[in-house]
Amino acid sequence: MATIKAFRAIRPMPDKAADVAALPYDVYNRAEAREAVAGKPDSFLRVDRPETTMDPDIDLYDPAVYQQAKKNLDRLIDDHTLIQDDQKQFYLYELKMGDQVQTGLVACTSVDEYLNGTIKKHELTRSEKEQDRIHHVDVCDANTGPIFLTYRHREEIDRRVKAIQEKEPVYAFTAEDGIRHRVWCVDDVRDIDGFVSDFGSVSALYIADGHHRAASAVKVAQMRRDAHPGYTGDEPFNYFLSVIFPDNQLAILDYNRVVKDLNGLTPEAFLDAVAKKCDVNKVKHAYKPDRKGTFGMFLDDQWYALTIHDELVHSDDPVQSLDVSLLQEEVLSPILGIGDPRTDNRIDFVGGIRGLKELERRVHTDMTVAFSMYPTSINELMAIADAGLLMPPKSTWFEPKLRSGLFIHKLSD
Repeated sequence: MATIKAFRAIRPMPDKAADVAALPYDVYNRAEAREAVAGKPDSFLRVDRPETTMDPDIDLYDPAVYQQAKKNLDRLIDDHTLIQDDQKQFYLYELKMGDQVQTGLVACTSVDEYLNGTIKKHELTRSEKEQDRIHHVDVCDANTGPIFLTYRHREEIDRRVKAIQEKEPVYAFTAEDGIRHRVWCVDDVRDIDGFVSDFGSVSALYIADGHHRAASAVKVAQMRRDAHPGYTGDEPFNYFLSVIFPDNQLAILDYNRVVKDLNGLTPEAFLDAVAKKCDVNKVKHAYKPDRKGTFGMFLDDQWYALTIHDELVHSDDPVQSLDVSLLQEEVLSPILGIGDPRTDNRIDFVGGIRGLKELERRVHTDMTVAFSMYPTSINELMAIADAGLLMPPKSTWFEPKLRSGLFIHKLSD
């Protein structure tokens, strides 16, 4: 059963929320992050990506970078851009992108339940990315970015959320990208106890996004347990910051692939090889797959619609039946020589929010061929996590992205 815990968030003053809120640190490369904070002294990206406020040549993993993160966080607290609530509470966080609206409960979730599998994961993490966030969390003494969790929706939780949303939000703003953000404080003890009880009946939580942040928070907790001989399990560091959304409100976008070269093949030979795995048809416009087992391909200024041959689909295997697995196992690996997409620098990944024009742009600049994907479903994600299996890398792209800086969980509070 899922354990959730109320906490005293460090969060922006209402008139500062829009200035502080920032996209997650890992959606930017180094140059993009520096550009994003320009002229925005209160942007939380200055905490999550502190190198943006330092010498451009500094190593991203230099210890001074993490000290700068703490310095930037302390400055926001000292000048009262960020304040800490007096009482422990939950929060509701609503995001609206076009017609899609999703509302999650902001809470602390249990490190022990991550370790025992109540909080389920579906991706591997990379040690160097973990180490970066371990240092960041430990030095800042805080979870600065929330973990995006989901669960199989329950009507009693939906009803409680809707009742609270009838009140005035404490934050309401529309970000530069057009996403509307609203936040409510859940400070009534009856609602707090109600949510604790409701989630006590939820059998599992699932990491939708933020595997590296979650793994890093757990590693920091384990380090602090070892350093605290009187450890009881109720310390703040034994819980990590999460926003928990019902599964029926979430949208997973396509996560597309671009490859630098054709592995020594001519375009004609490459097309012949692909035709042995897929039905290949030229199309007049950019092709966005509308069902499983289909892919778009852009090569030499021509779009193609690909349909994987039926005999190659492993319908009884939740991982191998994923479209990202089929493309990897039947095209990217045997034809293009992409053995490990986690480490091969010949492949890159493009979130569906950027659109198919971005695939065309990449092929016209630094890549040779692009593949548009049909999105992985939330049910596929949960089935794989329930089976204790792992998805291939870059299988899911969730939108809208949670903003960092709206809620901070202090580990030694």
